[in-house]
Amino acid sequence: MPGRNRRRGRFEAAITGLGMMTPAGTGTAASWKGIRQGAGTEAVKVPELADIAADFVCRVPGFDPVEVLGRRRAGQFDRSSQLLLAAAIEAVADSGLDPQTWDGARVAVVIGNGIGGAQTWETQHRRLLDSGSRRVSPRLIPMLSANMAAGYVSMEFGAQGPSMVTATACASGTTAIGTARELLRSGACDVVITGGTEAPLTPSLVSGFSQMGALSKRTDDIRAASRPFDADRDGFVAAEGAAVLVLERAEDARARGAGIRAMVSGYGASADAYHPTAPDPECKGAALALRAALRDADVTAQEVDHVNAHGTATLINDATEARLIHGVLGDRPLVTSVKGVTGHSLSAAGAIEAAVSALTLAESFVPPTANLESLDPEIELEVVAKEGRWMPVEVVVSNSFGFGGQNAVLVLTRA
Repeated sequence: MPGRNRRRGRFEAAITGLGMMTPAGTGTAASWKGIRQGAGTEAVKVPELADIAADFVCRVPGFDPVEVLGRRRAGQFDRSSQLLLAAAIEAVADSGLDPQTWDGARVAVVIGNGIGGAQTWETQHRRLLDSGSRRVSPRLIPMLSANMAAGYVSMEFGAQGPSMVTATACASGTTAIGTARELLRSGACDVVITGGTEAPLTPSLVSGFSQMGALSKRTDDIRAASRPFDADRDGFVAAEGAAVLVLERAEDARARGAGIRAMVSGYGASADAYHPTAPDPECKGAALALRAALRDADVTAQEVDHVNAHGTATLINDATEARLIHGVLGDRPLVTSVKGVTGHSLSAAGAIEAAVSALTLAESFVPPTANLESLDPEIELEVVAKEGRWMPVEVVVSNSFGFGGQNAVLVLTRA
């Protein structure tokens, strides 16, 4: 029977498949387990970063691209594409759809990716400087280009529908999922493979974030370094990761008897038009996106049970997002940031958090915010800490914000 949140005029995109490669675990089950436990930041020291203030990052533990793709194929992809393909293979298998029998012309791909093949670029640039241009790989361009994140997924599954990459910085994964839902609504396709990926853990990029003052310098306790909403937070921990969702129109998914994790029921996007890296302290642009997502989902602020926050653990961003949530949604919804466990995987973050939001709805469990010991007294929210909460969850908001004032918000509802 339709749930109490199903509205006649609302367009619902059913999430029928999930795939996750995160610092919390390799695969959806392992990632969800780590996030549910909320034990702390899965960070590791990196010798190549020894000369900067933040010499640690979050990697996907135990990920072996050769095991997933084979040795020959794995060597053809940048780390960001390896993670993405692994997540996509898991998500499509989870959906129960068969790429051998589906109509590829009706399958679209939308992936969030802001930086592209960062590790390939840095490796090949070093080779150019050390050994000359003849030693640069002929695969450099297809391994580097950001659009290839979608291109490789399309090739993997014979998806011949619209194929694109969204690049809205740390909002990219969320923008991709919102765009994917719009393709379904328009009738341009029947299935969309969507999500986000990023593997930015190179010396130059981590150094760049460190020089900006964006990264935590808690080198003496890296497991407690990422502290969203905590009074002692001092920056984010750079991470890699990928997450993929398979979306279908709700009626199509029900007709084939698919297992539906949750519905993507609303999407809103906006720009701050304020500053290259800092959020608008008055939250005007972000509020536009949040209110647009609520309208699109046909839900009121009072109906939102949970917010999966962007929650980067930086001083300004957490405080600004807290003002946004309190100003638009009040103090009713429980709030969580999973970045206390996963670190911040940039373009992949929104997709990872959308997948977590779907699992929260499916299992009626709100995960905790790791490393939250003392809530910043200026943050007027009920942030879940220490242990997760078992509770009925019908409506979840998932926020993402990026450099350039990019704002993207999803509303997910129970299937």
